Amino acid sequence: MLEVEEVFSSYGRVKVMSVIMDSNELNISEITRRSGISHSSVELHLAFLVKAGLVTEKRFNRIRIFRVNHSSPRASLLQRFLADWRSLGSAQSAEIAFN
Repeated sequence: MLEVEEVFSSYGRVKVMSVIMDSNELNISEITRRSGISHSSVELHLAFLVKAGLVTEKRFNRIRIFRVNHSSPRASLLQRFLADWRSLGSAQSAEIAFN
């Protein structure tokens, strides 16, 4: 069973998941570029996320496309959590700037 600690225990894993959620689907090269994480690390994180059922992978010959697994309740929950976290951060930044 997937534990929440396993998902959030790695900055890289959270960053990769966040990048995919922002765009819904990307190839590994674009995930690497947007995340700023090495290609080999992104591959490891993607393997974990696919195995955990949070991300799906489609292959077109050598091209691999990764997308959020919208049929996974955990992926949907994680997507809402990250969106709420970001909106809370934006609200706090605006409050600080206003004061």
